[in-house]
Amino acid sequence: MKNDKQNFLAVDELLQLILEEIDIGIHVVDQDANTMVYNRKMMEIEMMNEEDVLHKNLLDVFTFQKNQSSTLLDALQKGKVRKNIKQSYFNNKGKEVTTINDTYPIMKENKIIGAIEMVRDVTELKQSVQEGILQNRNTRYTFEQLIGTSESFRNIIAAAKRSAKTSSSVLIVGETGTGKELFAQSIHNASKRATKPFISQNCAALPESLIESILFGTKKGAFTGAIDKPGLFEEANGGTLLLDEINSLSPNLQAKLLRVIQERKVRRIGEINEKELDVRIIATINEDPIEAIANNHLRKDLYYRLSVVSLFLPPLRERFEDILLLANFFIQKYNRLFGHRVTNLDENVTNFFLNHNWPGNIRELEHMIEGAMNLVENETTISATHLPARFFNEKRNTSATPLVQQQRDVTLHQVESIDDKSNLKNTLLNKEKQHIINVLNDHNGNITQAAKQLGISRQNLQYRIRKFNLLND
Repeated sequence: MKNDKQNFLAVDELLQLILEEIDIGIHVVDQDANTMVYNRKMMEIEMMNEEDVLHKNLLDVFTFQKNQSSTLLDALQKGKVRKNIKQSYFNNKGKEVTTINDTYPIMKENKIIGAIEMVRDVTELKQSVQEGILQNRNTRYTFEQLIGTSESFRNIIAAAKRSAKTSSSVLIVGETGTGKELFAQSIHNASKRATKPFISQNCAALPESLIESILFGTKKGAFTGAIDKPGLFEEANGGTLLLDEINSLSPNLQAKLLRVIQERKVRRIGEINEKELDVRIIATINEDPIEAIANNHLRKDLYYRLSVVSLFLPPLRERFEDILLLANFFIQKYNRLFGHRVTNLDENVTNFFLNHNWPGNIRELEHMIEGAMNLVENETTISATHLPARFFNEKRNTSATPLVQQQRDVTLHQVESIDDKSNLKNTLLNKEKQHIINVLNDHNGNITQAAKQLGISRQNLQYRIRKFNLLND
């Protein structure tokens, strides 16, 4: 017995052996959030080496999303004991890690001196489940990934979530760069069709002679070089078909499209027999549908068929509260991709962002951040020197009230008296302009309430405000 004790490992050696062999990740930090223990399993889970983490501050190594905190830091700073908590974060290479954690503060004489986290890996499981669901869909986005806290944006998300419960057609209206496809993917992923195909086609990307065969398919011999090939409607059967920029299709092709949607049957070019379909249609348009119909860009009957549910995505200039939130999201994204540690915008850039009109919307904001991050070296702040000079040559007043507030407190131009000799078109336009001014004044410039009284969409009213130049220059 005595010899057995002599041969037995010392306690610290035993603990080290257990730490290295146990199939649970162990991460211990001291009172300054510096890593003291980081075992082999933890390295595997977080796809890192010991030297990447050991004796380094937690926040110097890992990145957490804006709305999420580190469970280890919660235990260290707040004394929180948390069990079975799912957490997603990014390692120093920008790779996402997802774990289930049990986290405890380490106490000594009623004082927190560190924290310990025991981790189970769910990243591989999460990825395999996502791949199994997404392998036939080509989708990446869900409602949880859509960023925004403004009231208009929250209202659109709520309406989109309701639409996901049905299979009705959806028309998403929004300017270029407002995120129309992100909403389409989110609707699909939240619907009962989530495990079925999601097929997307930009209708403006191909000539009409090709787009027809791509949509409906072809039969061998239908024309020179034709082969038996299913169209996008057949490929999307059981799932969702996104038709982007539907207003770019010719009226003739829109009529054929309407027939397929109404009858839920498709006939390949050159084929006699029809195939039954079960496809949900989501369409997008980058102009006001009323204007599109008036300009013969969209058939009225197709509009009624597609707009069972209509979602009008607000442009970024109407989402004042979300501009800096989105900017921070893109900064963190490119921090991970480029290995930078940018944390904020300086005052000049902030003022510029809040007053810029953002004609390219969220896409323009992301590209601007990406461009700035390419010019960052060791700085932690994006300044005017990191932005293209053309943006700062814009005629603007950076101390002015942000655009959204200008629209809320809008001072409207007065319409000149109507000349009795004006032609009918000008007379009607002037009367329309005066009526819009009167309604906006009745609601103190509140566009949402005015649009409701006028019986038109908010975006439609916004279009007319710009058309009649009703905002002060």
